[in-house]
Amino acid sequence: MDLVKGIISNSGALKETAKLVVMGSAIEATRRASTSAWNSLIESFFLTAHFSQEDYPYDWIMHWLSKQPSYNASREFDVGTARSGSTGIESTEADAEEEDTPGRRRAIAFLPSLDVTHSIFYHGHWLKITRTRRGGHYGGYSEIRITVVARNNNILKTLIIQARREYEADMEHRVHIFLAESSSWRWNGAHQKRPLSSVVLEPGVKDMLISDTKDFLASEAWYADRGIPYRRGYLLHGVPGSGKTSLIHAIAGELSLDIYVVSLSAKGMSDNTLTTLLSRVPSRCILLLEDLDAAFTRSVTRDSKSTGVPLTSTTTTTTSAVPTVAVPDDPNTLSLSGLLNSLDGVAASTGRLLFATTNHVERLDPALTRPGRLDVHVDFKHASKWQAEGIFKNFFPTKPKVEDATEVNSSDGGASPPAPQSSNPKKSSRHAIPLLEEEELDQLAKEFAARIPENELSVAGLQGYLLRNKTRPREAVKEVGEWIEKEREAKAKIQKLKEEEEAKAKEAEVVEEKEKGKEKEKEKEKNDEKGKEEKVNENEDKTITEKADEQKEVLKLRRLKRRAPAKAETAVTKTTISSPSPDSESDSEDQREPTP
Repeated sequence: MDLVKGIISNSGALKETAKLVVMGSAIEATRRASTSAWNSLIESFFLTAHFSQEDYPYDWIMHWLSKQPSYNASREFDVGTARSGSTGIESTEADAEEEDTPGRRRAIAFLPSLDVTHSIFYHGHWLKITRTRRGGHYGGYSEIRITVVARNNNILKTLIIQARREYEADMEHRVHIFLAESSSWRWNGAHQKRPLSSVVLEPGVKDMLISDTKDFLASEAWYADRGIPYRRGYLLHGVPGSGKTSLIHAIAGELSLDIYVVSLSAKGMSDNTLTTLLSRVPSRCILLLEDLDAAFTRSVTRDSKSTGVPLTSTTTTTTSAVPTVAVPDDPNTLSLSGLLNSLDGVAASTGRLLFATTNHVERLDPALTRPGRLDVHVDFKHASKWQAEGIFKNFFPTKPKVEDATEVNSSDGGASPPAPQSSNPKKSSRHAIPLLEEEELDQLAKEFAARIPENELSVAGLQGYLLRNKTRPREAVKEVGEWIEKEREAKAKIQKLKEEEEAKAKEAEVVEEKEKGKEKEKEKEKNDEKGKEEKVNENEDKTITEKADEQKEVLKLRRLKRRAPAKAETAVTKTTISSPSPDSESDSEDQREPTP
């Protein structure tokens, strides 16, 4: 009976446990369903937009945030002198005490910290903004996440459009420079646009380039209809200091394009790195390859003597005409074929303007300069008289005309127009540039150009001379002859030094050749001595062999002589045995013995 009662009691406990399990499962399922429904309901009202630093919308949002008082009044922020954004227009304040101290003025940047959420009220909505960083401190990138409670994404679209308009309005007079870093692009600053008129070239060159670039940017559909890759390349070649890089900056400012600079000789540059970089270039920008002739560690040609592939410590050459020295552990493994594939390969970007500069176009391979890769070639030479006149006029201002002066000073009772004053009195007194009459400026410019020799001095040299005399236009014209003589003397000294270095190099080559010749003669003498020794050894071996043969012959003769009497006796014995007398035939047969 006790056993039955225990079984009944145990079965009741099991039923109660099963009921509790079922009830708990039902409650948990209900809780999860309600939580999921609530999250779905909340997610249907929350919208989130992500902005990566690798694209332009990140710059737009950062520029817009820099103007928001609530964002700048964050209670947790980073302080530094280096700008961490890519717009160059962030919340900054300058130290007024160091305003007039050259070389010490530093802008202090206040930037909200990473991984901190900030709330901004925008058009009746609360925006939750968080700035994070991915990929580590070095080589990573920042990201902005904006979350808003709304039924649709119209509020975020409005925000992005407004941020873009404000950014473009404030960046109208700036050109962004991006440098290649590993396999990504790093913002290097926003420079003021350079006026196209400040670059003085031969007549028609600037107009040709501007019209060609504008026509290309407006012809995307034309290229697509004809199946032509939407790319355009320009090769600017010529003497150093002739204004190639300045022209590229001026064109970028004129077309409102950013500049992406690639250094092909940088450490760690390889075919894969270059392909990755050029595939990440935006569609409307300028891609700049500076000093293309010195880009590779060895050469940019594909002839029999140089394949365009950097040599390593294990590389050997088969050509003996021009010896090539291998550099061990060269970090640059970029090849010419890799550059060509990056420029117009399958993964190459489209819609960009490629500008390449070089001082020695003859060193480039024809495959690199052919149409399709570098379509337009512009030759830059030393400054001409026409350029010298234009540069002089560009450096010195002129007085306003009488009509303009009357209109400006009508409210001042017809007083003469004052010279333009700087906001800083120290700077204005230090750099006071006299205003010249237009006729006087034309006359001085013509005199200056007449004293400049044709195609002898560089444009950079002329600008450097005028910079040293920016407040002395008349003295600059009078003293230009002395400066030209000094430049010629300096060039003669440099040329003399080069010739001496070349002569020393030739002498060193002659000495090396002589040493090599002596070494070859020594080697030849050693080889001759070795040959003589070998001949002597051979003769000795022959003599020894001959003597051994002679000894063998002597031994053979002696053996033959020794065997000769025995053979004779044997022969006599055989003869005697073979022919016996008839009387003794029976006796000899009985007494015959075999011959030993």
